[in-house]
Amino acid sequence: MSDETFTIGALASAAAVNLESIRYYERLGLIKQPRKPVNGYRQYPHEFIKRIRFIKQAQVYGFSLKEVKDLLSMGDGRCHDVQNKAVEKREYISAQITDLKRLMTTLDELIESCRCNESGLACPIINTLGQPHEER
Repeated sequence: MSDETFTIGALASAAAVNLESIRYYERLGLIKQPRKPVNGYRQYPHEFIKRIRFIKQAQVYGFSLKEVKDLLSMGDGRCHDVQNKAVEKREYISAQITDLKRLMTTLDELIESCRCNESGLACPIINTLGQPHEER
């Protein structure tokens, strides 16, 4: 563990995020805001770089910041609990994929109906989008 510390700007640069992200993470309780010393510049410990990278990578895997906070609170010793969170996230993503595939099929059908409508009359896509959901 390094004793090196960073100002908020240096931390943001080292962790490849912007200053507002760090401040937002502080407000959410994802990272602790260091006390403000007499000179006025808070010093952030080196391990915050790893923590911020964890936060960003967890977001890449689809975890919300609330879920990231839950993961961080679990620490290293509760692998089964973390695994359960990952399984839940995977199931959620799988359901989203199913919904998106259904949406793509519907859009493909609308696109095809538009191609078939060479009459120059009202666009079938516009007509379909104007209908109540049950009529589609």
